[in-house]
Amino acid sequence: MTADRLAEYRDRRDRERTPEPVPATGPLPTGGDDTFVIQEHHARRLHWDLRLERDGVLVSWAVPKGLPRTPADNRLAVHTEDHPLEYAAFAGEIPRGEYGAGRVLIWDRGRYETEKWTDREVKVVLHGSRVSGRYVLFRTRGRNWLIHRMDPPADPAEEPLPRAVAPMRAVRRSRPPDDPERHAFEFAWGGRRVLAYVEGGQVRLTDADGADVTREYPGLRGLGEQLGARPAVLDGEVTDQMGAATYVIFDLLYLDGHALFGEPYRRRRELLDGLGLVGPHWQTAPSFTGADAAVRQVARERGLPGVVAKRLDSRYEPGTDSEAWLLVPG
Repeated sequence: MTADRLAEYRDRRDRERTPEPVPATGPLPTGGDDTFVIQEHHARRLHWDLRLERDGVLVSWAVPKGLPRTPADNRLAVHTEDHPLEYAAFAGEIPRGEYGAGRVLIWDRGRYETEKWTDREVKVVLHGSRVSGRYVLFRTRGRNWLIHRMDPPADPAEEPLPRAVAPMRAVRRSRPPDDPERHAFEFAWGGRRVLAYVEGGQVRLTDADGADVTREYPGLRGLGEQLGARPAVLDGEVTDQMGAATYVIFDLLYLDGHALFGEPYRRRRELLDGLGLVGPHWQTAPSFTGADAAVRQVARERGLPGVVAKRLDSRYEPGTDSEAWLLVPG
C-alpha cells in the first residue's frame, strides 16, 4: 500500500479551526511538477516557506532568512511535512493555538524546472516575479538542509550588507544655517544613537561605539518582520520622549543590496519614507524642509535639546563630524 504523503500534514491540522486547505484522504492529484511558491510566514518567528510541486504534493522547506541573494550566502532550510497542492494559493491567518499560528502571505510564485532530485540533493531553476535563477538544496543532517544560489546575483552591482558602520555626527552651532531652504530640519531627540542591521527578517543593533546592543531592545525584533526580506541598515536614536523607549529612525544607509552613503540626504529620506516604518517601538523621524523657526519652536516646547539641520545634497560620511549636519539649540 502506498504511504499517505499528507498524513503528517493532516495530523497537525484541524479543518474546523484553520483556514488552510485540508483535503480528504484519497488519491493525490497529478500535475506538471513545475509549480513553486514562496510564502512569508509570520509565525512565532518570521520565516519563508519554499514549496516545490512533486508527485502530487508540495515538498516544503522552512527558510528562516529567506532565499540567498548571492552564491556567497548559504542559508539554512529545514525540511517540513509535505503540503497539498492547494496550499500554493493559500494566504491568510492561521488561528492562535493551531500549528504554525500566524499570518501567511504569498511572497512569490511561478514555475520551475528540475535539474536533479534525490533524497539528499534537489537542484532547480526558479522562474518567479521576485526570485529567478538556479538553486540547489542539499541535506546536511536530519531535517536540516542548506540552500545555495548557483547563479550570480540577479543584480551584478549588488553589495553585501555592511557589518559595521560608524555613525555620522552633527557639528554643534549656536545659529541655524543662513540658507534654510537648502536644509531639512529634524528634532534632536537627545537619545542613544543606534544603528539597525536588518537581513532575512532578523535585526542586529549597535550603539555609536559599535557595541552590540540587540538584547537591550527586544521590542525592535518586529522591525525585522516589517521589513521582511528587504535587507537594510538604519540610523536613528532610542529616546524616551514618547513616554516609552522608541527607536526614531532618521536615515537609511543600505537597502536591497545597495549602499546609500553616496546618495544625497534628499534621496535617502525619500527611500526611508517609502518604507513606511512605524510600529509599537519604532517610528520614522519627521523631517521638514526649510522650516527652521517652526521646528525650533516645537523643540523648545517639547523640551528637546534642539534641531539638526541637514543639507539636502549631503552624502553620509561614516564616522565623521560633518558640517553638513548642524546641531542647533531650540
